[in-house]
Amino acid sequence: MSDSYYDSVGEEVPSDSFWEVGNYKRTVKRIDDGHRLCSDLMNCIHERARIEKGYAQQLTEWAKRWRQLVEKGPQYGTVEKAWHAFMSEAEKVSELHIEVKSALMNEDFEKIKNWQKEAFHKQIMGGFKETKEAEDGFRKAQKPWAKKLKEVEAAKKAYHVACKEEKLAVSRETNSKADPALNPEQLKKLQDKVDKSKQDVLKTREKYEKALKDLDNATPQYMENMEQVFEQCQQFEERRIRFFREVLLEVQKHLDLSTVPGYKNIYRELEQNIKAADTVEDLRWFRANHGPGMSMNWPQFEDEDWSADLNRTLSRREKKKATDGVTLTGINQTEPVPQHNKNSSSVSVPGDTVQSVQSSYNPFEDEEDTGSTVSEKEDNKIKNVSSSEKNQSYSADWSDEETNNPFSSNDAPPETNPFDEDTSPTMEVRVRALYDYEGQELDELSFKTGEELTKIEDEDEQGWCKGRLDNGQVGLYPANYVETIQ
Repeated sequence: MSDSYYDSVGEEVPSDSFWEVGNYKRTVKRIDDGHRLCSDLMNCIHERARIEKGYAQQLTEWAKRWRQLVEKGPQYGTVEKAWHAFMSEAEKVSELHIEVKSALMNEDFEKIKNWQKEAFHKQIMGGFKETKEAEDGFRKAQKPWAKKLKEVEAAKKAYHVACKEEKLAVSRETNSKADPALNPEQLKKLQDKVDKSKQDVLKTREKYEKALKDLDNATPQYMENMEQVFEQCQQFEERRIRFFREVLLEVQKHLDLSTVPGYKNIYRELEQNIKAADTVEDLRWFRANHGPGMSMNWPQFEDEDWSADLNRTLSRREKKKATDGVTLTGINQTEPVPQHNKNSSSVSVPGDTVQSVQSSYNPFEDEEDTGSTVSEKEDNKIKNVSSSEKNQSYSADWSDEETNNPFSSNDAPPETNPFDEDTSPTMEVRVRALYDYEGQELDELSFKTGEELTKIEDEDEQGWCKGRLDNGQVGLYPANYVETIQ
């Protein structure tokens, strides 16, 4: 049906009432708004699910990184276990937040999506079937009353025009009586005009009153029909509101971790692990393993019989300096003593005598296992990165400058002296990573593109440099992965 009568009547809207012609459109628009609100709620839940997933991933990455740092750091004993409990807590909480993310997407999001699909049916020409049904219902209920309203407006307009004509005719007649130039025939015409205008006023008034009466008679039926369609829209909106309330309650249950028994158990277990830290036990352990409680192989007379009784492997940095010669692999010790951190290096003697001798035979330091490899000891030396104490090896209590040191030689080239390996006079230089690098071994650094670190040893023959990260970790990295900061 054409909207022309809506436009003609609605030029001067007396109020913003629902009963005015065309004002039902706000109720119809609410149906379209309901579909949009479903989409908005789905987007809201989807964003929250992404936040839960991101938080879970950050917790996992944090726990992994700090677990490694604590393991390689100087902390030990029961306090180390208590510290590790925080990483375990983060991993468990991460799992709970992943479950929250899954519940939001697999249950709440899908539930809204399915309800929206069932409640709103799209038409081929656009819009929704429910919107068109409401629009048609209101139009049908309003059409008879709107037609009579249009007749009332027309009758009112005609009546007002007739009243103006009557006033104009009476004014002309009054003025003509005072004019002596007018003849009686002209005066009679003016009087006839006044009479005719009065009759027009009476006729238009009767039509106006009749149109109003007809409109008043049609109003009850109009109101009944409009309310019937409106109630149908109200019922549809009621279903949507109830559904939203139900979904929001389910979302609240999924987000509320305080009701999850496992969540409370996580922090109960964390508290127990922290309280289990024993100061006395940790100090006793350190005394036994790194203090006066350690065993000692006191110096005694030894012959020059250097027997290669055990085969040992060389670390990567010792292999790169190996040349032709005989490798002295180790020296037997009577009582091996367990230690947590050990340091080993090699001594090279040129010529056909002995080229590389391990300095693990230090008369002032014990050795855990004479059969362990040098590479294992190098890894243990590099392993600790979270403290400056673990970033540097313990220096031996004797040096090549002693007169009785059989390993010193004035003829040995400086590059073959393994004691200069970690103490080279290279100046420290700040460099920036060009690419991401993930350390493959314990003595290698890991860094991201753009991260800055300090080069403390120049590139070797195999293309490796030694550097230090800002957190104090020292290790090797590929030389071509960084650039010098100008």
